[in-house]
Amino acid sequence: MDLNTVLDVRDARRREPWRPGDAWLGGGTYLFSEPQPHIRRLVDLSRMGWPPLAWQPDGSLDIAATCTITELSRFGRTLPATAAPLVEQCCRAFLASFKIWNMATVGGNLCNGLPAGPMISLTAGLDGSCLLQGQDGATRRLPVTDFVLGAGVKDLREGELLRSVRVPARALACRTAFRQASLYGLGRSGALVIGTCDPQDGSFSLTVSAATTRPFRLWFALPPTAAELRAAIDDTVRPDEWFDDIHGLPAWRRHMALLLAEEIRRELTLEEVSR
Repeated sequence: MDLNTVLDVRDARRREPWRPGDAWLGGGTYLFSEPQPHIRRLVDLSRMGWPPLAWQPDGSLDIAATCTITELSRFGRTLPATAAPLVEQCCRAFLASFKIWNMATVGGNLCNGLPAGPMISLTAGLDGSCLLQGQDGATRRLPVTDFVLGAGVKDLREGELLRSVRVPARALACRTAFRQASLYGLGRSGALVIGTCDPQDGSFSLTVSAATTRPFRLWFALPPTAAELRAAIDDTVRPDEWFDDIHGLPAWRRHMALLLAEEIRRELTLEEVSR
């Protein structure tokens, strides 16, 4: 789509004062998908030269905001970590064409803050944290679950950008389980649930997304019972936080989230799934 209100596109490497009507441009798959009448200037991040993926000395993994879905998918297929399958599972949750995969970025998916954003699900499920950078160069870090505050609502200050997401080494060593549900065969996620089991201390976590307006991550020191898990989800997610749109009613989303959560609990605690 032509953005006929945009008067200028500037390189983000040239530090210029932020002004009303500015917007960061990553892959552009969302920006150019619908009218953006409030935008007057695009600030292009594509030439920043950030490594798409980088290991840290402590074994944690940094995913640059400009990392494309294609780059992440290729990396995940050779990732020497127990949680590696989760990367491809979440990439496939896009159900998008190769053209979108080659342009869409991890940072763009998080900054859109849409409930069905699979990169939100992935990074929240692996206890990721966002590195945010302001116009003055100052940085701050906060969990992905605190970055996405609601449907399309993010904790981003004016002119601030998402630089990267860090996934801790401990999360990459976890056993994982993935479940996704949609009303249609090739439809948007109506519920996406991720479970992890930490081999170090036996703790269990469950992340509910797509069904809710924002991601919710629940942590248990020991694997919960079915009743404990169900109660924890209902105690954590308020009735108005189950998402409501054409892709699923709140009651259906809650039902699917609870169903998928129980499947994950059984899988990760090695219980026999009843038929």
